Amino acid sequence: MNEHKNDSHEMQMDHSQMDHSHMDHSHMNHDQMMDMGGGHHDHGGDDMMMHGDHMMHMGNLKQKFWVSLILTIPVIIMSPMMGMRLPFQITFLPWSDYLVAIIGTIIFFYGGKPFFTGARGELSEKKPAMMTLITMGISVAYLYSIYAVIANDILHVTPMVTDFFWELATLIDIMLLGHWIEMDTVMNAGSAVDSLAKLLPDKAHKLVNGKPEDVAIKDLQVGDQVQVRAGEQVPADGKIVSGTTSVNESLVTGEAQQVTKQPDDEVVGGSVNGDGTFVMKVTGTGETGYLAKVMDLVNSAQQHKSAKENMADKVAGYLFYAAVTVALVAFVTWLLVDNLAVALSVAVTVLVIACPHALGLAVPLVIARTTSIAAHHGLLIRNRNAMEQVNQINYALMDKTGTLTEGNFKVNKYDTVSASLSADQVLTIMASLEDGSSHPLARGILTAAKEQKLNWSAATNVQQLTGAGLSGEVDGKQYTLVSAAYLDKQKLQYDKQQFDQLASAGNSISYLISGDQVLGFVAQGDQIKPNAKHLIDSLLAQNITPVMLTGDNDQSARNVAKQLGITEVKAQLRPEDKEKVVAQYQSEGNHVIMIGDGVNDAPSLARADIGIAMGAGTNVAIDSADIVLVKSDPNDVVAFLDLARRSTRKMTENLWWGAGYNIITIPLAAGILAPIGFMLNPMVGAAIMSLSTIIVAINALSLRI
Repeated sequence: MNEHKNDSHEMQMDHSQMDHSHMDHSHMNHDQMMDMGGGHHDHGGDDMMMHGDHMMHMGNLKQKFWVSLILTIPVIIMSPMMGMRLPFQITFLPWSDYLVAIIGTIIFFYGGKPFFTGARGELSEKKPAMMTLITMGISVAYLYSIYAVIANDILHVTPMVTDFFWELATLIDIMLLGHWIEMDTVMNAGSAVDSLAKLLPDKAHKLVNGKPEDVAIKDLQVGDQVQVRAGEQVPADGKIVSGTTSVNESLVTGEAQQVTKQPDDEVVGGSVNGDGTFVMKVTGTGETGYLAKVMDLVNSAQQHKSAKENMADKVAGYLFYAAVTVALVAFVTWLLVDNLAVALSVAVTVLVIACPHALGLAVPLVIARTTSIAAHHGLLIRNRNAMEQVNQINYALMDKTGTLTEGNFKVNKYDTVSASLSADQVLTIMASLEDGSSHPLARGILTAAKEQKLNWSAATNVQQLTGAGLSGEVDGKQYTLVSAAYLDKQKLQYDKQQFDQLASAGNSISYLISGDQVLGFVAQGDQIKPNAKHLIDSLLAQNITPVMLTGDNDQSARNVAKQLGITEVKAQLRPEDKEKVVAQYQSEGNHVIMIGDGVNDAPSLARADIGIAMGAGTNVAIDSADIVLVKSDPNDVVAFLDLARRSTRKMTENLWWGAGYNIITIPLAAGILAPIGFMLNPMVGAAIMSLSTIIVAINALSLRI
């Protein structure tokens, strides 16, 4: 491998993390919401939904909504609303009560099943929230309505309120609609762990009696010897037994430079072998190797984050306790001052009025609007709960390559130091030597030559000079492309002051020599993204401290950080190191954003309060993140922060509207003003409920960025 490509002193600007062009982003999706509309992919008939920290089977939510809605039509026509008959309702059918009861029972058990499952999960953790509140409302409405039908039509005793089938059906419809909207606006979850597993090849060339035989990766055992050929992925963690090569370990460091490997050097499963072939001894398999440890980190971080409650669940939890308390107090009070029938009716009315019609739509409608606006601006929201954390963020940790820099080397300067060659002739010879190579530095030289419209032909007799560089013949003359370290070792003269100046600017410098004469040089560096500076300035203006976390060397990292205005830099980090840094900031009471794009960023993206992945990054990073920036533009982080703050404000406003209805009507339904002769008219309660739902919808649609 070219010495000028390996020398750590030269590699002062980090390389692209991977060849991103082949990455498929069609899977970008939500790590909590699983295909509620049934249109994305098959889950064996069981769609999944995360609510109240519980993953529950939802069946086909879309189908449940439409079936329940159709069944609701005859209920609306024949059943009273809060005990009041509407002008259009049918009252002359003698069997209408029984028909409504049958239909209501179907809606209750069929449409309400997802909420029963969710409530059971919430109560098992002693955290009643939205699902418990909904379940309480529809259960009380159903049981009392059945009692009302029996009392009225069989026992011929007229209860205070005839039935609540109208409320039961409409509440289930609205809740199913709200959750369908919430699920359908966020795409399906991919698994970061699955993506990590795909980094390993399917088979390995195991040496059996000295000859390579293809075996499945799962059949490899510690101690096996495996042959790894040029261009292949390393099948497991191991130690090189024979052969010399170079390996791309970007999944570990985030930087794509080729690392020279010799006997006794360790290699990581999933890294990409270069041009050489080597034999390695397996030291860690798919279950015990490095990638397995990264998988464990991602899993652990995601589970840590999933314990956070969202605002709607918190409000619903408060309302649950408030409604139950008020209902019990009202029941006992009315039992003492009147009779059992009145006390029961008042308590039931309180619990039914507590049904979160507006509350159930408060957040989903804002999420639907937010997701639509975000998609228009190139943002994919995979975890909406993360948006509620924005106002608390005070640190933004970010990767360098692919996040703040382009990840592509570009020739910043090339020149001749020989009177016999022009600068373009030097670049042409370099292009001839590098023709056909896919290394980032080689691509930079070839791209520059194309931009200058130079004509070259591939060199002949090209050889990789171990510990030196690259040599070959161009037009019958021998040339070598090497690093400054090689020139120092061979005691060849070159402009060291010029080298220091170019290197301090973050360039990697390669020299063209023939024999013992230096003919010219090329300086290449990774390019800072155009909007990276604006991102840092915006974060600082919002009192958010930017911190660079990178696998690159400290000198290169600090050079980029200085240009951007970042004062805190942590370099030469492995994936587990980055995750530990995020956890450390959080343990000190900070709230953290992590921005990255590579495999080495996955654990820290999952651990952070908000993980933001560049859309041009790896599948593993995308699957670990809460937000995906489709255009990989750093400025989109600023757009996300703005949208998240506006969205959170709308959610808060809607929750106040939704909860405000309950705060007012629950005490009135309990009879708090009965001493002055006022009891809440059920029709008025229903009207207020409808009005609050409309207000919530209009407020959500008014969201702008």
